[in-house]
Amino acid sequence: MRRIWSLVLMSALIAVTAVGCNGAKEADGGTSGSSSAAADGKLSFTMSMATSGNKHAERSKDVNEERWVKELEKLTNTDIELTMLPLKDFDSKMTLMFASNDIPDVVQNVGGATSKGMSGSVEAGVFMPLDDLLKEHAPNLMKSVPKEAWQETSYDGKIYGIPAWLSNPSRRGLYIRTDLLEKTGLPAPKTVDEFLDVMRAMKKEGVEFPYQMRENFKYADTILGAFDVLPSQYELQNGEVVPKFFDVDNMTKALETYKIMYDEGLIPKDFATLTSSDYGKNIESGKSGMWSANAQLLSGFRGKLKNAVPDAKVDIIASPRGPENTGGHLLYSSINTSYYINSKVSEEKAVGIIKFFDWMLTPEAETYFSFGIEGETFTRENGAIKFTPPSTPEAMDEDGFRSMFWFVHDMVYNKAKEELTEDGQDMIKFMDTVVFKEGLGSIRFSPALDAYSKYPDIAPQGDDVGPKLVLDHMIKMIYGREPISDWPKVIEEYKKKGGLEIIKEATDRYNEGKGIVVSENRK
Repeated sequence: MRRIWSLVLMSALIAVTAVGCNGAKEADGGTSGSSSAAADGKLSFTMSMATSGNKHAERSKDVNEERWVKELEKLTNTDIELTMLPLKDFDSKMTLMFASNDIPDVVQNVGGATSKGMSGSVEAGVFMPLDDLLKEHAPNLMKSVPKEAWQETSYDGKIYGIPAWLSNPSRRGLYIRTDLLEKTGLPAPKTVDEFLDVMRAMKKEGVEFPYQMRENFKYADTILGAFDVLPSQYELQNGEVVPKFFDVDNMTKALETYKIMYDEGLIPKDFATLTSSDYGKNIESGKSGMWSANAQLLSGFRGKLKNAVPDAKVDIIASPRGPENTGGHLLYSSINTSYYINSKVSEEKAVGIIKFFDWMLTPEAETYFSFGIEGETFTRENGAIKFTPPSTPEAMDEDGFRSMFWFVHDMVYNKAKEELTEDGQDMIKFMDTVVFKEGLGSIRFSPALDAYSKYPDIAPQGDDVGPKLVLDHMIKMIYGREPISDWPKVIEEYKKKGGLEIIKEATDRYNEGKGIVVSENRK
């Protein structure tokens, strides 16, 4: 298949071909292809992974000296050298890694085998196919991982990645400060107009940011969802697969709503540059009335807000519905993260790594990642686990840090842990009664469209982030620097700058049924 590579990727291929993986740490001091076992029998391997925005991870001076990493190594008889990549720079750091000669034995990606972060490395042969090793050495994985997740970590009919999967792709919900809603005297909003009314009432009550926005419309897409125009998603229109922002009428209405929110001070004035860190600080300090986030974070939001506002009450409500009775946030792909083994790794070491990931689905692993170390962070009473969730922000961050190393499991929520607390029980209730009943589907491409690498400015920047060209125009229109009525011109610009090629490839793939994953809107 013809592929068009960027200069960075070409550099990566040259570096990988010529040099291999000399920078990987080995127990015997050799290269990635040498023996996997140290003198004490431990499996030794190197690995890169994202910080996932966890504050404890990003504060750590050396993640390899953290006690939770040490305990993981003890439980699995391993010696792991981890490199953490900041989440905000993840794609760029991955690109630089592939352009170097220092690719670890194992690479974690946020997404699947052919998503942006992988920079075409799977297609280029940087990682090994895993089908035979999985069938022989990973009974838990082969039994538990759904076929849709394997599909997204495969390329050309072969499995390359081990996925952390989602048994239900609806994860995000609309959070609300219930105590602030009660002050307004209004019911929870069910429509976009009611959503605006609640925000206005909160503003009158002194709430600084009635709805918390952030850069790239990431975790800030409630209105885009109501009008079903999430700019990263695709749908079938008049026989062609096109981005949802081609719906001029609904896109115009969404932008007009955001502009009202901006003009009336219902969102931060600097939303276009507001980082994920600032987004979290505003929520945790009590400045925000409503926000979008993964529903499984309910306990964390409640706990951290209590430290700033003792009387705060936080719940998850149904997202406002638009004119076509759609609402909610994107339905995720079937995977969250995935793990790839360097093709230079010896078969002996690869088998050990496969078994390491297969262990993640054992009861021992679930207990460790959920509760920590017996006698230190939890106890047992008549066989039942007794666990007190951490209450300070630092302790909650550290608890989340430990769970980051539960690399492979169903990522929807941790049932064993959540059922022990009232907050966790509430989260499960909200998931079952609200979040799982809403969400916007899309036509996805696995592997990614070839045209994406040729036209990066008009390709989606992720499952939940639209093309740069499109987002730039959206921001200008909300700020009043361009008229919203010019949206048809944005579509024409998109087409001229490579969009027609993207649409043709997307439509051909859809019609041929090759490498596509289709999910429907929930109503």
